[in-house]
Amino acid sequence: MKVFWLSILCLTFSLAFAQLPEQVAGIALPLDPDILSGSLDNGIRYYIMQNPKPANRAELRLFVDAGSILEDEDQKGLAHFTEHMAFNGTQNFGKSEVVDYLASIGMGFANGLNAMTSYDFTMYQLKIPTDNREQLEKGFLILSDMAHQVSFTEEELERERGVIIEEWRMGQGAD
Repeated sequence: MKVFWLSILCLTFSLAFAQLPEQVAGIALPLDPDILSGSLDNGIRYYIMQNPKPANRAELRLFVDAGSILEDEDQKGLAHFTEHMAFNGTQNFGKSEVVDYLASIGMGFANGLNAMTSYDFTMYQLKIPTDNREQLEKGFLILSDMAHQVSFTEEELERERGVIIEEWRMGQGAD
């Protein structure tokens, strides 16, 4: 009998806490007063914060409100695949030009270029030098292209398919 009442008590608390996120979802968290934020006419939200370190660098992040949650059963992995394809050619940057350009200004996948796909978003990140206006503007152009101008050429689709399959195999413990 004691186990029964303990189970009921645990279930009650579990159900109460399960409702908590919905109750607070509409409450906006306060922003740091040093953060400038707003929305563009096209709906893009932006947040700008000055940070002295690292010196002469801007970290640009593009968050797309799309992730694996939007995939149907027969589409598993497409959000991640799309994330990868953004580095393989866009309207303004041909095959490998994004990666080559970023490497030419001292960036690479280990030190300033990154992307990830999550359950409910995809994020692209660039750390761009700020002491050269042209490089900073090109960083914004890269993210703009990644947002809506990815090429998806047949050649790159096939090449990237192999990369994704290998990532999957590594995640399965296959060598």
